[in-house]
Amino acid sequence: MTIDAHQHFWFYTPERDTWITDDMAVIRRDFLPADLEPVLKANGIDGCVAVQADQSDAETTLLVGLANAYDFVKGVVGWVDLRSNELYDKLEVYSQYEELKGFRHVAQSEPDDFLMRPEVIRGIRQLAAFDFTYDILIYPSQLKAALHLVREVPEVNFVIDHLAKPYIKKQEITRWSNWMSELAKHPNVHCKVSGMVTEADWHGWSKKDFFPYLDVVFEQFGPDRLMFGSDWPVCLVAADYTQVKTLVEDYVAPWGAEVRQKVFGANAMSFYRL
Repeated sequence: MTIDAHQHFWFYTPERDTWITDDMAVIRRDFLPADLEPVLKANGIDGCVAVQADQSDAETTLLVGLANAYDFVKGVVGWVDLRSNELYDKLEVYSQYEELKGFRHVAQSEPDDFLMRPEVIRGIRQLAAFDFTYDILIYPSQLKAALHLVREVPEVNFVIDHLAKPYIKKQEITRWSNWMSELAKHPNVHCKVSGMVTEADWHGWSKKDFFPYLDVVFEQFGPDRLMFGSDWPVCLVAADYTQVKTLVEDYVAPWGAEVRQKVFGANAMSFYRL
């Protein structure tokens, strides 16, 4: 199957979704499975993984419900309070939902040391008991904390969202590359080839802007630990779905059909147990 390993659904709420700024007006509306399904079909995508965008239990409930209602939503990455004293009990309840594969906290909005904090590490460690994964959403300045986390919790499978958001627009690569190479040394760490267009010049990017960053992750992680994600609908501020998919397809093409199958489906199916 061909899988989009990273996209979002939401009912747009101005008071809640303050991260959607004035220059992102194109995504200031509801985005639901009925909107995505024809886009996936047009691009030859069989299924997707819906990832949390809001830090609430209601978000997890919403996404699980949508996955139940739409067969093409193959898995859910929800949210849970990792610092809660009742976390284990909550995870035990969530483990009953087959669609729920893992969790994410928007760590990019937290202080740089967030993923190093003992209470956060303690919470993420508990995911292992239920075979839940953890999506790491960070900026490059937080890569040190992410490295500390994965060293401390080798029993959890991690995936770095959006290549850890390198500063593509500024063409900064060296420090980011060094940290990513350290993370890639840990076999339980994977990486999503996603979210790149929104880190570039939204209105003036070209494919060559991204290839140096793709070179790094393909060299460091290899084709067995990389997975394509559209980051729809966030990507729409800089590119449509077909442009995002084509960008990765063009890069992967010289690697051959086997690598394409891994990056565009097999790796996501294995990681998230779809």
